Amino acid sequence: TEHVLDPRTRLLLFKLLNTGTLQRINGCVSTGKEANVYHADGRESEVAVKVYKTSVLTFKDRDRYVSGEFRWRHGYCRSNPRKMVRMWAEKEMRNYRRLSQAGVPCPAPLQLRDHVLLMGFIGHDGYAAPRLKDAPLSLAMATSAWKQSAQLLQAIFNDCRLVHADFSEYNLLWYKGTVYVIDVSQAVEHDHPNALIFLRKDCENSIGFFRKHGVDHLPTLQQLFSFVTDPRRPPLEQMLAIETGSVQLPSADEARICEDVDADGEVGSDALSAASDAEREVSERVFAQMHIPRTLGELPIKQVERDFGGGERRRTESSAAYDAMLGLQA
Repeated sequence: TEHVLDPRTRLLLFKLLNTGTLQRINGCVSTGKEANVYHADGRESEVAVKVYKTSVLTFKDRDRYVSGEFRWRHGYCRSNPRKMVRMWAEKEMRNYRRLSQAGVPCPAPLQLRDHVLLMGFIGHDGYAAPRLKDAPLSLAMATSAWKQSAQLLQAIFNDCRLVHADFSEYNLLWYKGTVYVIDVSQAVEHDHPNALIFLRKDCENSIGFFRKHGVDHLPTLQQLFSFVTDPRRPPLEQMLAIETGSVQLPSADEARICEDVDADGEVGSDALSAASDAEREVSERVFAQMHIPRTLGELPIKQVERDFGGGERRRTESSAAYDAMLGLQA
């Protein structure tokens, strides 16, 4: 705590108290590598006070979230830790504003003083809402949280023109049946060089968490990625219908598995399901490892010809990346 509440930080908090912006600062509700969050009483409502750690915060792994972004095209001070912290706090404040203006559930940004960020408090009577990873979710609640998470990814990308870049159960709150997005300091513009790479990881994190909670009919990584990046903003039901309602005829190899295992079809059906799951897993792994270019200029023409000339399956695995890059129908 002493790394956070240094003399300069204490002075900032005292000024907030003296001006009446804050009536009282209570206990710490969250601690992290980069910041601590405190509960405070504001003039009219409860306030979350996020204080960035100025003396221990390092940005060695943060350059990839800033370099190449238009907002920091004139450069930023890497050698001055205090300026870096202030810049990071400003970045989070701006991102929260964009989320709030788009109607994305998140803490309302109230005020920024140097490296102290005041936000609306998600919780009640000093008790903070649990992170999604700690929330006691029933299957019905987990299913609702999954649908909300998919829609949040879509709204952040299309309405806010951002990619969270750390979208996981650790940075989502569960409060009164609603999923709230937090910790958006690392969020990048949708045209950031690594935006689609970050988005793919966000989708992967979301699917992985809800799969552990037994949510049925989850989409593949490629399906969720296509849903999020589709500029037509398809309804969630459309993606779910693709996952649960489509009927595909078995391939010749899959049919042969059924015939070889059991003529009655019971075990053969299980074998077909296993083969389908295996193919799906391979397809997901291929998409998870694919390089996702941001512009066509990044690709040699031979690679484009290879991607679209390698058969139907190759084109299917490549289509989501190209559709997202070009803004075409996913």
